[in-house]
Amino acid sequence: MKFNNVRLLVANYDQCYIFYKDVLGLECTFGKLGEAYASFKVGEGISLGIFRADLMAQAVKNTSNLHKTEGMDNFAIIFEVEDLEKTYQKLLANGVEFVNHPSDMPDWGIKIAHFRDPDGNLLEIFSPL
Repeated sequence: MKFNNVRLLVANYDQCYIFYKDVLGLECTFGKLGEAYASFKVGEGISLGIFRADLMAQAVKNTSNLHKTEGMDNFAIIFEVEDLEKTYQKLLANGVEFVNHPSDMPDWGIKIAHFRDPDGNLLEIFSPL
């Protein structure tokens, strides 16, 4: 696995987009105001992502609190993997309990699977479609 980024799961995407782009002055490398996901350069080859929390909640089937941010995830740690199915099977064999099965996300341009660490933090493995 190769660490890819930390993705903040935000309730106020446009406000956060403006904050990271205009207030902090980070270079936006992907995404626009009014969309659902943006990535900002925070170092050479290092990015910080923001993503609408309600969309991630749907992806990981944690929609019981869609109208409140309390109880929803605030961030996700993202790992890019060469072969999602192979990594998924290896992690399953190691006892990882997944939140969802590998899924194609054509709108995102990736295939994903999510799981949690023992403390409940959300992790994602992905590979490009």
